[in-house]
This record gives sequence, C-alpha cells and structure tokens, in this order.
Amino acid sequence: MKKKPAAADKIASKQTSKKEAVPVYNKTSEYLTAEEIKHFRELLAEKRQEIIGDVNHIEDEALKKSRLDASGDLSSMPIHMADIGTDNYEQEFSLNLLDSERKILQEINQALNRMEDETYGICEATGRGISKARLEARPWARYCMAYAKIVEKGIIKEGEPVPDGVELD
Repeated sequence: MKKKPAAADKIASKQTSKKEAVPVYNKTSEYLTAEEIKHFRELLAEKRQEIIGDVNHIEDEALKKSRLDASGDLSSMPIHMADIGTDNYEQEFSLNLLDSERKILQEINQALNRMEDETYGICEATGRGISKARLEARPWARYCMAYAKIVEKGIIKEGEPVPDGVELD
C-alpha cells in the first residue's frame, strides 16, 4: 500500500473541514482601530476635494462656455449642423460625468456619516467587516466583497437581504 504524500493529506483535510464562521460586527471600533479610521477619513476627504475640483473644472470647461468660446470660431458664418451635434454630445457627456461625480460625493458623505455612527467599514447587508483592501480602493464602500459579488451576479438587488441557501464566500 502506497503512502499519501503530506501535501495530499493537507488538501483532503481542507476539503472536509467546515468553513469558519465570519464574525459579525456592531461597531466600527470592533473591526477598525482609531488610527485606521483616521486614515480612511483622510482618504475620503482627499477624494472629496478631488471630485469637487473635477466638478468645478467640468462645469467651467463644458457647460459655462458658449459654442463660439468652446470652438474658438471667430467668424460670423452660419453654424454647421454637425458642429451643433458634436457640441450637444460633448455637453451631454459632461452632464453624465457630473452626475457620476455627484453620486460618488454623496457616497463619500454617507461614509463620513457612518464614521460618526460607528458603522463605517461594516457591510450594511451582512454585518461583516469590509476588507481593508476594499476600503483602500474604495473608502466609501457600503458592502463587503462577498455581498457585492452576489449583487453583481444578479442573484439579489443592492440592499436586499441574502436569501437562505445563498452562501457568501
């Protein structure tokens, strides 16, 4: 009888062992240290300032100029229809960017409110801690990766509770 290699034993034991329960948190202080919260607050403030600057720049460049200012056209010749279409497209594109930036600003403000409520860094749907790597990338995140994945797959809509039988990784 051949003896199994030690690596095979480790793999077999991992496959048969049950998943460890993921802790559920009630307050940020149970999950993040005061220094980590300070760090994420600074990240949120920096991103907020960056977005406010972007919004102001987009408004100045695309929305407050007349067509003549934007194109640099100094002639009094009639405007070509294609130019009007291009200008309209650029203005619509700018408005969509502004809307997107404003939504992120709203998410940032909500994240700062969650810091005050001591619920920052805790998934709103599952009560699990949101990974620090996710908070570094997206400090305004409201949901843990496991929940975000099932929302992305279309199993549930954002904000809905996780149905029975659906496992979170």
